[in-house]
Amino acid sequence: MICEKKEISKEVVKEICSRFGCSPLVASIFARRNITEGEQIKYFLEKDLRYLHMPFLLPSLEDAVDRILDAKEEGEKVLIFGDRDVDGITSTTILYRILKSMGMDVRWKIPTGEDSYGLSIKAVEEFAADYGTLIITVDCGISNNAEIERANELGIDVIVTDHHNPPALLPDAQIIVNPKLEDSNYPFKDISGCAVAFKLACGLRFAQTELYKQEICLLNVRPINEAYIIECVKMVNMTEKERLTETITPGMVRIENTRLLPFLQGQQIFVWNEGLQKKQLAKIFGNGIEFNMLDVSTEIASLIPSVQGLSLIRVKEKSSILRYSDSPSGEIDAFCNIFITYIQKKTSSIQEKDLLQDLQLVALAALADIMPLTNENRILVHNGINAINNGPVISGLTELLARLNMLGKRNTSGNLSWDVVPVLNAAGRLGQPELAVQLFLSEDATERNSISNKIIQMNKDRRQLGNDAWMYIEKQAYESIKRNNEKIIAVVDERIHRGVTGILATNLVKTFNVPAVTVTILEDGSAVGSIRSTRGFDVTALLNYCSELFINHGGHNYAAGFSLERENLDTFIQRIEDFSSFMELDSKEKEMPQVDAEIPLDWLTPDLLEIVDKFEPYGEGFPQLQFFTQKLKIVAADIIGKSEKKHLKLTLDTGKHKWPALAWNSADRLGTEINVGDRIDVLYQISRNTFHGMESAQMIINAFEKTN
Repeated sequence: MICEKKEISKEVVKEICSRFGCSPLVASIFARRNITEGEQIKYFLEKDLRYLHMPFLLPSLEDAVDRILDAKEEGEKVLIFGDRDVDGITSTTILYRILKSMGMDVRWKIPTGEDSYGLSIKAVEEFAADYGTLIITVDCGISNNAEIERANELGIDVIVTDHHNPPALLPDAQIIVNPKLEDSNYPFKDISGCAVAFKLACGLRFAQTELYKQEICLLNVRPINEAYIIECVKMVNMTEKERLTETITPGMVRIENTRLLPFLQGQQIFVWNEGLQKKQLAKIFGNGIEFNMLDVSTEIASLIPSVQGLSLIRVKEKSSILRYSDSPSGEIDAFCNIFITYIQKKTSSIQEKDLLQDLQLVALAALADIMPLTNENRILVHNGINAINNGPVISGLTELLARLNMLGKRNTSGNLSWDVVPVLNAAGRLGQPELAVQLFLSEDATERNSISNKIIQMNKDRRQLGNDAWMYIEKQAYESIKRNNEKIIAVVDERIHRGVTGILATNLVKTFNVPAVTVTILEDGSAVGSIRSTRGFDVTALLNYCSELFINHGGHNYAAGFSLERENLDTFIQRIEDFSSFMELDSKEKEMPQVDAEIPLDWLTPDLLEIVDKFEPYGEGFPQLQFFTQKLKIVAADIIGKSEKKHLKLTLDTGKHKWPALAWNSADRLGTEINVGDRIDVLYQISRNTFHGMESAQMIINAFEKTN
């Protein structure tokens, strides 16, 4: 058998079909991938931005907005400091664009040449000399303790916006916005640095409305047996701040003996159906108690006609958001959701101006930083790619896509990751990341075209540097893995260009299936390196084991960077060897490929593309769907390849449809294992093939075997 099909519960499949209106095929794919809870399924079935987490749930985001608004009011000079990779470049672009549109005195800076990662003391001191007063870091800053301390000494406030793992000792920044902070209540931790900057930009746009920082209380009364339940929710900036529930039997308690008065004191009270609410409150407390409330049902219905004349019970029944809730929801939850939707629609003219262009950058950042395509990342990436495909494409990306022959085509997470992300990253890897920022910010189309050509050539140069470096390190890698108990590789060579240490580490991981560290020596004598991981090993443990050796270090659980003095390099390599004696890796045995669905011959039609599209985007944490079909007949076979003919092109017959299929590196199996006329069992993916502007479905075969 070439694959394994996980057994799933028919009851679970039926429940998903019934609850979410899925087809049995879609429901079975969810079940096989252990996506069975409403909160998980929501991000696959829904694409609307309404399903994103509210920006002001991020820790201290409101404080960051207020500090930026103060800077605008006082005419302060602001510096945005980002990172050299795609995540940092896009973060810098988004925040610069929003602050510039607000009329602020803003400039940007990122590490160039041999500069180390993150904010530098030199950048801080130069900004202070230019009378700057506010620095905002994007995709960096969480580990820049010394640099932020220097900023404090010079009277410069620092707002850190980052998504990297926080160190044990946080920098003394005025404000830190990071979903991974220990006290963060943000519902999803694994967003990119660009997504954090995007949320800050959304917060700044919302701050331009009259609703910013307004405290609003939603109130609803509902009967239960002989009593009434009074539910109140305080909301600020579309986020719930506090909730109160009181169950009261009429005539049994005076209002001053409840928690209602202090909770409602000074609040704007909004209700749904004022007449009914007042009538029920009078039954509870008598006619002598007056509630100052505003009925918002009519105004909400003017923007959302589908709720016109409905009770909150009916609004709850129609709520698509509550449909995905895995815990009991009530009328007050329906009120909160419809109110937030109303606010978003009401403020959409401000939010939408640059929203779609920002999302294009957020999508590229998520793909470049290999963020898991789960939770809200799916909606961010879907909408970003959709905006790229449907336009208008953001300036800079337009010129780049045109030169890559991708403009106007149907782009996916796969080809953007493969063709666009490396080009944007190449500028930073070869020491000129400012080119990529200029690409997005330049108002001159000629300049953008020129930059596009430059960074495309840089990517070609970067590939050659990687190929050359592999020649330097391959033998060393074999020696290192033996020395390090077959658990980790550490290679050092001053001929490695610093811009390809991460790529080399990734390639070492793919080749040897163990974590890998690559290090090079800079002209100033310091050493810089990258670490990439696999098999469940969290690199944080290794970094902590060597922490006193580093000048700086940081990153994620499976990818990080560091720098250290050259004299500490031998000690560092020895530490890795020592650490390898007790580090633990998951089993290296490859599991049998998992099938998402077995497709009978009669069902194997190009309509399967609709299922494939439904589950886009694919990437980290959510690989492409794999299907399995038995007894496909080979009716044609050719050996293909550009420089070397080593691939197999087949035509497979289902009886109703003939499928073009590609099997990479399988040419030697034709005439030995299979021939035209044979039947084969196939594990495959479905993709689109575009030829002369015409799209057709094709199979990409991952495994096959001859069958009777």
